[in-house]
Amino acid sequence: MDFIDIEGKVALVTGAAQGIGEAVARALAAHGAVVAAVDRNAEGLIRLVSELAAGGSHAAAFHADVSDSADINEAVGQIERELGPIEIVVNVAGVLRTNPVESISDEEWETIFAVNSSGVFHVCRAAAQRMTPRKSGVIITVGSNAADVPRMRMAAYAASKAAATMFTKCLGLELARHHIRCNIVSPGSTETAMQWSLWPDESGGEAVIAGSLESFRVGIPLQKLAETSDIADAVLFLASDRARHITMQDLRVDGGAALGV
Repeated sequence: MDFIDIEGKVALVTGAAQGIGEAVARALAAHGAVVAAVDRNAEGLIRLVSELAAGGSHAAAFHADVSDSADINEAVGQIERELGPIEIVVNVAGVLRTNPVESISDEEWETIFAVNSSGVFHVCRAAAQRMTPRKSGVIITVGSNAADVPRMRMAAYAASKAAATMFTKCLGLELARHHIRCNIVSPGSTETAMQWSLWPDESGGEAVIAGSLESFRVGIPLQKLAETSDIADAVLFLASDRARHITMQDLRVDGGAALGV
């Protein structure tokens, strides 16, 4: 018997073309979910869905931009028409820009919030409108431990993730009476292209693990970066009936970097 009992369930995953989103999509597919892969990266989506199909999984690509509410409403409707009722939603799509506050442009601020915060709202609203009458569903938002721990040069990103985190908790409170669970998985530093883009050279990972007094950042107590599969495993648990009495929670997957804050 599969410990993760999601076989046959339709799972919408945003940001599925790369990084954590791709890992989540692959993990859900491996456990028998019907994956609706959503991303604005059409090429990455085609590659992912083709590989999943070759492995015997059921997956379909839906090209959409989470920052565009009309785009998402159309994609969610299409998913339900073509694949069936959405039972699992995983919000992974995100962007990162790093700058000191005085150097953040209006465009950078608005872009970060449009994807990381408004994108979560657009997807959750469209899904909740359909889940509520059915009184069933699971929504998981991939946030960040930066939502609770101040980081230098990451004010916009951290604020957008904090907004998405609190939104998901409030959504969970509203939807609880409909038996819909809403939770957050908050990674720390993870082996992704987004993380690597922050490193000045190949020793960047060692620096992240060690921490920096100069930037008021502790290191990672477990002495390693997360792998994308670590985040996907946490999502799998929360998506399954093994977590049937868990809602409005924020599960940290950061090797202890936030010191339990």
